[in-house]
Amino acid sequence: QVQLVESGGGLVQAGGSLRLSCGASGRRFVINRMAWYRQAPGKQRELVAEISSGSTTNYANFVKGRFTISRDNAKNTMYLQMNDLKVEDTAVYYCTAFVALITSSISTRDYWGQGTQVTVSS
Repeated sequence: QVQLVESGGGLVQAGGSLRLSCGASGRRFVINRMAWYRQAPGKQRELVAEISSGSTTNYANFVKGRFTISRDNAKNTMYLQMNDLKVEDTAVYYCTAFVALITSSISTRDYWGQGTQVTVSS
């Protein structure tokens, strides 16, 4: 099993910045794709940004130029630097990782964190 734990959420004024972190822990695993999703009240969960094991990135149009996703493979940690935050960025932010578990065989699945609240005030 793998556990993902997000941190770094909070309350910030519009125009401010936050940095989210997502750390993975467990035994004998390899992480491939990692991503940040968000879900605002009454809305569907949506992709914010994703990053491959080789650090190729992809961003939703609504965060391009404001958010930066990165990862430290040695620490099994992913980050989301969020700048110029807007009220509409208010949501619970979730990290996800596509993981290969190495036991007597190799199995793969997606894991999700518990989410961290980001609230942007006007």
